[in-house]
Amino acid sequence: MVLLALMQANSTVLDVEHNCRAVDEAAQNAAAAGARVLLTPELFPVGYAPLRVRTELDPAGLSAIRSTLADIARRRSIAIVYSLPAIAADGQWQISATLVSNHGEELLSYSKVHLFGPEERKAFSPAEAAPAVVDLDGIKTSLAICYDVEFPETARAAAARGADLLLVPTALAHGFDEVPQILLRARALESQLTVAYANHSGTEDGCEFLGGSVIAAPDGSLLAAAGSGPELLFADVSAEAARQARETVPYLAERRPRVYRAWEDGLDVDGPG
Repeated sequence: MVLLALMQANSTVLDVEHNCRAVDEAAQNAAAAGARVLLTPELFPVGYAPLRVRTELDPAGLSAIRSTLADIARRRSIAIVYSLPAIAADGQWQISATLVSNHGEELLSYSKVHLFGPEERKAFSPAEAAPAVVDLDGIKTSLAICYDVEFPETARAAAARGADLLLVPTALAHGFDEVPQILLRARALESQLTVAYANHSGTEDGCEFLGGSVIAAPDGSLLAAAGSGPELLFADVSAEAARQARETVPYLAERRPRVYRAWEDGLDVDGPG
């Protein structure tokens, strides 16, 4: 059993120092409560404003931001999931998420596959790599980012690779209440893993965020849910919860991927990009 902490907070666009101080404070409070890992929202250290981040952020400074966040994890002795822009090998900008250990070592990284809305698509390029899995304190853990988890394939890909826990930094605007309240619980239930979804709160660069962060159990129940303002959520998570759900109803074991591929033969399943 591991105590997970989830940070819901308001970021200040392009004020990296301010935002990292907020992560540091959350990490300190989470560690003091006994949490072993802290999940933070999408692009929190730089703020969620895709076009401004793309045009005004100097990519040469990303390494220093990563070092700052790794240092927070070391000093507070807590693993942290953070999200930042990343520059791919071909020079394209992507939205990434990284899990660092309580020693500041990078354990896992992931880049966003499904970009949401015209601003994200103009500022960033979509990735294609499947979510990977790493052992975190005995729990097989994977990453996704925001809109990714609204596609069942993402959570199912993580679960099929053995994940018991899916950590999701997000930036969900006001007006999409059904995503955390219904869809996230369905993702947890259908892929039988714990899903933690950390959102922004307040307004950033004109975007009003919903808040409403959740931690959903493998049986679809809610372990924790936030309101609309800044909040630090906690929930106990375990590999055993996923195992029990999969024994009760063996969705993963009874999948028929070859049949599903046959259904899609001849269809345009790649979408718009």
